[in-house]
Amino acid sequence: MKTQEIKFKNLNKNYSILIGNNILKILPNKIRSLCPKTKKIALIFDKKIPSKYKKSISKNLKKYELLIYNFKANEKTKSLKSVNFLLNKLLSKNFNRSDLIIAVGGGITGDLTGFVASIFKRGINFINIPTTLLSQVDAAIGGKTGINSSYGKNLIGSFSQPKLVISDTSFLKSLKKKEMVCGYAEILKHAVINDKNFFKWLKSNTKYILSYETKKLIYAIKTSCRIKLLFVNKDVDEKNLRMILNFGHTFAHAIEVKNNYSKNITHGEAVLVGMILATKLSVIKKVCNKKVLKDLMEIYTENNLSYALIKYKNPKAINSLIPYLKNDKKNNDEKINFILLNKIGKTTMPNKYKISIHELKKNIKRFTQC
Repeated sequence: MKTQEIKFKNLNKNYSILIGNNILKILPNKIRSLCPKTKKIALIFDKKIPSKYKKSISKNLKKYELLIYNFKANEKTKSLKSVNFLLNKLLSKNFNRSDLIIAVGGGITGDLTGFVASIFKRGINFINIPTTLLSQVDAAIGGKTGINSSYGKNLIGSFSQPKLVISDTSFLKSLKKKEMVCGYAEILKHAVINDKNFFKWLKSNTKYILSYETKKLIYAIKTSCRIKLLFVNKDVDEKNLRMILNFGHTFAHAIEVKNNYSKNITHGEAVLVGMILATKLSVIKKVCNKKVLKDLMEIYTENNLSYALIKYKNPKAINSLIPYLKNDKKNNDEKINFILLNKIGKTTMPNKYKISIHELKKNIKRFTQC
């Protein structure tokens, strides 16, 4: 299967997202064409990346002066402290704006490295090589970079597009099932908010995605990226339409912060919970009917994804999330700005459903009745 290419096109920036299996060999040629003045390359590897990939990438770039750093990627190290450390590394090695930073890792590595690249001397060349399913379908697409704060997730960041994204599915074979589920949650979200035909396809093909079937994976990644770019291209700076991509994330981010970014629940598992809670809220607000919730739940039950929901079946657990909903990025006043679901393939518009804490608390019991 040949390399798939999707293009990000905007007034200020154009770049390609390349998707395929065993395609890392194209990296040196791409650097020569996109960054011809580059002499130094900082390779920021997620520590979990298998050593064979680290050796192969480093060997292919041996003509450059390399700075190699192995980053222990987790939600707690996605911080200002790590940003400061990397900036000082680059400054000490006298990197300039025509040089290059490459992130090789999951969404945390890409988000942090992209943020560093965006602020280092007001912008240095950046290439993202996402290595998890989650980062290939979500974090690496759209130019959102950022780090966490004790007040919430991704509250410090910038919008900065890379020079190139290379999504090589060979990396995914080293992932555990839990990490595949994490990425699948975003694929499902993209189908739910925009494409009912893709949703139908997922009903039949989810089992193949979660068992690493290459052709199905590449199709799912490509379709998912196209959906995300539909929103990004219309609203690069997330002022309006792009907020729809946060369907399910208001609850999901609250779950993550409440659990102090614990390994016990991944981002994707939190999104799986968040989408169901957001759909239940949509039913409560009479924005969609119960059949929509039933259709969504079928995918969960048929593919053993319901385990993520168990903890949030009682009112007390849902109520405990409320204090953490207030700091969501979509909020622009005292109310919580929810993206709700009309039907599979269509959501409500941003800022249409702003719900007060009082109203949310009043409806907590109804979540368990849907």
